Amino acid sequence: MELRPITGKALEDWYHLELTEAFPPNERKPLPDILALMDQGRYEVWGLFDGDALLGYATLWMEPGDKRCILLDYLGVTAARRNGGLGRQIVRMLAEQLKGKSLLLIEAERPVEGDDPAENSLRQRRLAFYRRCGFVPAYDMATCGMRFTTFLPYLPEHLAPVMALHRAIYGPERTDVKVPLGSEETPPGLPAWMSKGECVP
Repeated sequence: MELRPITGKALEDWYHLELTEAFPPNERKPLPDILALMDQGRYEVWGLFDGDALLGYATLWMEPGDKRCILLDYLGVTAARRNGGLGRQIVRMLAEQLKGKSLLLIEAERPVEGDDPAENSLRQRRLAFYRRCGFVPAYDMATCGMRFTTFLPYLPEHLAPVMALHRAIYGPERTDVKVPLGSEETPPGLPAWMSKGECVP
């Protein structure tokens, strides 16, 4: 198995067959936005392959001039291969690939009081998953109208520079993003593309 970039027609297939199946509309960037970020050198889509077969994927979001922090934007395993440890393997391979060069940031959605119990159970499992991968919770943030915990491979001595780099990755136009988000604060709202009605399930 190897991690390698997904590009061209395979990228469109990945978006429509994998990302659309695995993520709800309010967490899913439109494909044109992803392609624009890739053209700017700010986004990479990686696949875990066994030969030509896609097993799983991870997308990385970054600032082209400052890659001290890189955000794991999406992580997924193809439907037929879930619950077999491949997600953890992808996270470990990425962390090893970036070690000594970039700090890998991971966001995991927090449970929501009064929300669907099944959805909250899934959120709890994701939080536990990243802990099992060896990552530690560092601070909360908001995006897509939800509260997330940010996980890091280790806790640096000073978090303020990490949080500033984390916020910069999204860019100033993302008014739905707040880093950090205090314990009593409410997430700002929906992402810009949903406000414009551009998110297509």
